[in-house]
Amino acid sequence: MNIADFLSRSAAEHGPRTAIELGDRSLTYTELDALAGRTAALLTARGVEPGDRVGVMLPNLLEFPVLYYGALRAGAVVVPMNPLLKSREIAHYLGDSGAMLLFAYEPVADEAAVGKEAAGTDTEIVPVTAGSLTELLADHPDPVTTTVGADEDTAVILYTSGTTGLPKGAELTHSNLGRNVGIATGPLFHLTAQDVVLGCLPLFHAFGQNVAMNTTVSVGACLTLLPRFEPALALATVQQRQVTMFAGVPTMYAAMLGVHAQQPDAYDAPTLRLCVSGGASLPVEVLHGFEKAFGCPVLEGFGMSETSPIATFNHPDRPRKAGSIGTPIEGVEVKLTDVKDGIGEICVRGHNIMKGYWNRPDATADTIKDGWLHTGDLGRVDEDGYFYIVDRKKDLVIRGGYNVYPREIEEVLYEHPDVAEAAVIGLPHDTLGEEIAAAVALRPGAQTTPEALKEFVKGQLASYKYPREIWLVDALPKGATGKILKREIAATRP
Repeated sequence: MNIADFLSRSAAEHGPRTAIELGDRSLTYTELDALAGRTAALLTARGVEPGDRVGVMLPNLLEFPVLYYGALRAGAVVVPMNPLLKSREIAHYLGDSGAMLLFAYEPVADEAAVGKEAAGTDTEIVPVTAGSLTELLADHPDPVTTTVGADEDTAVILYTSGTTGLPKGAELTHSNLGRNVGIATGPLFHLTAQDVVLGCLPLFHAFGQNVAMNTTVSVGACLTLLPRFEPALALATVQQRQVTMFAGVPTMYAAMLGVHAQQPDAYDAPTLRLCVSGGASLPVEVLHGFEKAFGCPVLEGFGMSETSPIATFNHPDRPRKAGSIGTPIEGVEVKLTDVKDGIGEICVRGHNIMKGYWNRPDATADTIKDGWLHTGDLGRVDEDGYFYIVDRKKDLVIRGGYNVYPREIEEVLYEHPDVAEAAVIGLPHDTLGEEIAAAVALRPGAQTTPEALKEFVKGQLASYKYPREIWLVDALPKGATGKILKREIAATRP
């Protein structure tokens, strides 16, 4: 298996169909396949051999899948990178991965060059802009049509967010990604060549890359890209492109719901048949609100870069449970360890588990024990085998000896009609150890106060749980996928 084979097969079966579109630019499967083959020829001519690492540091452009599948076809390992990285971070990615080439978005190519110098590597920096591959591939008209790679060869090195030190590279094999794609397209999403998938998630991230791009390409469907997520633009695109499936993170659903609430008659989504949410817990209030507004079911699941990424999901042919991340996907086991009061750490075992962290046997051994990947997420399981995320293990707040789970408080805050976004954290306290605090972004035109929000939560939770400090912000800090960055919340305090 080689992930690039998905493209080859779809090109053979669905050649004239649109594979990828962005604004007024698009590529058919025949065109995408040919460009990927020519990219493989370029890489081979530049000395790239099977197993060599090739960096791709681009936003959501048509060039991303061209370079991605081209590198895989040449047998290389793709190292996706966020184009917003700064030189210091780039130096770590290049130095750690040993990437031979880095295809960098032209506006940030100078930053990449500084990072290369800091890392002291021989990485070749290749600037890329929209449409620039035509010139770059001019000397390679004959595409490589055969792929190199075996099931257990590393296909992609995805660097984790680095919440506890420098980012670590999760090695995902062709088998890891391919089996995840097969389950997603078949029993989970029932994707066909007639589907149109909205790609708001960044393709350099596990969710956008495998759940959106690879699944779409594997069945010959159409992926409609947005360069960056804007809720009004996303809703307009759903209408204009007749989108049938949307994959997003909770903050995207909340933002789209907020736009709809302001202009309920301006947006509808008659073609939308399925939405999937991952990356973080989806507030139940947002899930119900979105389904009511757009008449489309939202399936919530769970995964991480280290699980390729899907581990559990609410399956379309089984009862859905709001607030649950569902049950394990086929071939995957999930259990709780160190259980106390029904809550324990979620551990995963199966075909989706990464090969390990690149050049980090110590970190791999700390994370994968007896075949079980320890996720760092705390959860519970009900009598039907449905799992629920309670919180991140590291986000747990211990106030005066009591365990407080921020998500429980956030769920209450999201029920307040004036709240658009909320994040609860623990702040150091001299006598209690930690105190509960919350940063809240209000809906446009809302007039509520921190004191009113405190009273709202206080009336619904035990006295030791409500936030003693609440402050209002314009927006919460977010990562590349739109996931709220808890580690940066304290810095928003006025």
